[in-house]
Amino acid sequence: MSEMSLSDIASKIKKIDFCMMSTKGSQGEISNRPMSNNGDVEYDGDSWFFSYEDTRKVADIERDPGVTLSFTEAPSLLGKPGIFISIEGKATLIRDKSLFEQHWTKDLDRWFPQGIDTPGIVLMKVHADRIAYWDGEDNGTVGV
Repeated sequence: MSEMSLSDIASKIKKIDFCMMSTKGSQGEISNRPMSNNGDVEYDGDSWFFSYEDTRKVADIERDPGVTLSFTEAPSLLGKPGIFISIEGKATLIRDKSLFEQHWTKDLDRWFPQGIDTPGIVLMKVHADRIAYWDGEDNGTVGV
């Protein structure tokens, strides 16, 4: 069994555009939704996502910043399951347009038609506290 590094995790996540983000709702329930990393994966333990302010996930994060991100790679052509990655961390809401510019990709125009000037836009940074992975017989945790 080989140990994966943060760099190994980054290269895997780079190939997986969407993850599921889990937050804790107002009654303690777990809420899940798909989120795109937009290829913004020079991974150092931080994941970046854009959203609108008036969403349930933003309200959940304001109340409790603990989140989980779940990434799943598609099976190989030979049927071998892809890697599963779970990232537990703390989310921070960012409203600084200079940081918007640093993390913006053209693909985001689909959801935010006025770019970084779209009213109500917010950037979410999830800093990993714990990363676990399962890749066939290989599994483990990665230090952050």
